[in-house]
Amino acid sequence: MFKKILVANRGEIACRVMRTAKRMGIATVAVYSDADARSPHVLMADEAVRLGPAPAAESYLKAELILLAARETGADCIHPGYGFLSERESFARACAEAGIAFVGPPPNAIAAMGDKIESKKLAKAAGVNVVPGFLGEIADTDEAVRIAADIGYPVMMKASAGGGGKGMRLAYSEQDVREGFEATKREGLASFGDDRVFIEKFIESPRHIEIQVLGDQHGNILYLNERECSIQRRHQKVVEEAPSPFVTPAMRKAMGEQAVALARAVGYFSAGTVELIVSGADTTGQGFYFLEMNTRLQVEHPVTEEITGLDLVEQMIRVAAGGPLTITQDEVGIHGWSIENRVYAEDPYRGFLPSIGRLVRYNPPLASTADEARIRVDDGVVEGGEVSMFYDPMIAKLITWAPTREAAIDAQIAALDAFEIEGPGTNIDFLSALMQHPRFRSGAITTGFIAEEYPDGFHGAPADADLTRTLAAVAAFAATAQADRARRIDGQLGRRLPPPSEWTVRIDGADHQVAVATDGIGVDGEPLDIALEYTPGDRMVEVEIGEDVHLSVRIAPVRSGFRLTTRGASHVARVLPAHAAPYARHLIEKVPPDLSRFLIAPMPGLLVRLDVGAGDAVEAGQPLAVVEAMKMENILRAEKSGRVKSVSAATGDSLAVDQVILEME
Repeated sequence: MFKKILVANRGEIACRVMRTAKRMGIATVAVYSDADARSPHVLMADEAVRLGPAPAAESYLKAELILLAARETGADCIHPGYGFLSERESFARACAEAGIAFVGPPPNAIAAMGDKIESKKLAKAAGVNVVPGFLGEIADTDEAVRIAADIGYPVMMKASAGGGGKGMRLAYSEQDVREGFEATKREGLASFGDDRVFIEKFIESPRHIEIQVLGDQHGNILYLNERECSIQRRHQKVVEEAPSPFVTPAMRKAMGEQAVALARAVGYFSAGTVELIVSGADTTGQGFYFLEMNTRLQVEHPVTEEITGLDLVEQMIRVAAGGPLTITQDEVGIHGWSIENRVYAEDPYRGFLPSIGRLVRYNPPLASTADEARIRVDDGVVEGGEVSMFYDPMIAKLITWAPTREAAIDAQIAALDAFEIEGPGTNIDFLSALMQHPRFRSGAITTGFIAEEYPDGFHGAPADADLTRTLAAVAAFAATAQADRARRIDGQLGRRLPPPSEWTVRIDGADHQVAVATDGIGVDGEPLDIALEYTPGDRMVEVEIGEDVHLSVRIAPVRSGFRLTTRGASHVARVLPAHAAPYARHLIEKVPPDLSRFLIAPMPGLLVRLDVGAGDAVEAGQPLAVVEAMKMENILRAEKSGRVKSVSAATGDSLAVDQVILEME
């Protein structure tokens, strides 16, 4: 077995690998960029080596520096995690030449599966179902248009070396191809150093299902069931679960056997994932097609671990050391249900724009190993740390396990309510809304779920009447506690007055009359069976409703009330003493300024293209600028027709959020 492992990665996955390595008695080495000098993975490791400046191209992507760090620290193996160098054949080969074990598949397998065009040809030869498409190199946009027309719209344009949702464009028409082909090439070149693009038929109403495979160097290859990854936004996975509510035992066997056949065809060992696109409308179970093989550990591997009881990182390390698999295919079972939600630094209320900055507060839910439900948080951040513009925006992965799918979903909802993050915007509300959505809970999901269910963006999960009444009670109770503390401040004139006991709470546009007494709380004249505690300054209120309903509510004071966040939405509650509330209608509301004539940067990023100049006439919907953030290009379009009055930014500028790029007349 290895003595010392270097983890050639950062953040969550670096911490994940180190936890297993430490449990196995293997010393750990971290590498870091200047942006990560004080990150948790650096502090967790036994040794740490600086690589270089913050940009990945100058640090985590420099294979020679990582190999030098391994030699200098005496590491006898390297685990690449996911992303960065994890699927780069040259890095795996360089490790072998340096006499350092690469914890992953052999270089030839990485090369065979890393090229999406060649991998589809190999898959077809191995008897694996493949999606109809054009697998050759495409010279230019005109050829791309001709190929797309031959295949038939809609088509998907993909960077050959792409992954993680980057370098992908869906085209429903010739115009979409002309607008998106060059952008796809640029994203492929910027993210992966390869601008080749291929085009394939887009299967409508698809499900994204993947098979986890695991092989050793002795010819044994297993499939560890499937993962359902259909909940995606812009082709980036958001929710994963295992098993899939759609896959039957017969489908699982057919998919698994094809995945193993593909792995065997390229001499694969270690952990890997075969991704499939599956027709949700095909009840025969035959409508599944090969998408790609990821020759690394997947972000979503914990859900497979939860239902199989296997530690995939440990298995990878043992395989790399030459050990055989200790289980057979018949011993791979499915125990319960597991769901993973990716907590991202993005603002769902502003079109999911990237959000960066310092984690002013980071308090994840406590891990739990109870028999009825388990909670696991895989992260690589700490309170006071910073979400950087240089790397992926994922903050943490929230994983739950329970005996049934419904119980695992309910555990997610409760855990998301208890997740405290302040600083950058996060998608926690959105994740909770997904978990509560009737269509998700039914299992009738496709990769188009988010676009179909939230066509106008996300505005918070809807609250029913019972939840609104409960939140009104929480707000009034908190206001009473604050008033009680205020009356106890020494030095006030006269005798201390009792705090108000009757309040008018306006929440979600409706007024509720709330009475707070020592023997209970009434809302709109009806008693509420509720128990809670609140001390001014608390950030979380734990509420018990009846005998078996528990609710975690994040609470923050705002002008004339509180912001209450729970069950996938934030609700601003204005709380006034009942005798003062009638006068509120006389207050003048502040009208927000009209910013429609400005093109404003919706997120921090790099202005990579400016399509217009001062004096130019523009039409509604016309592209005006392109801002790159988190390695993704975002096209900013004109909201209305007009003429450009002035331009305030130039190509190559680093933009702050809400910075003015140009002004219209």
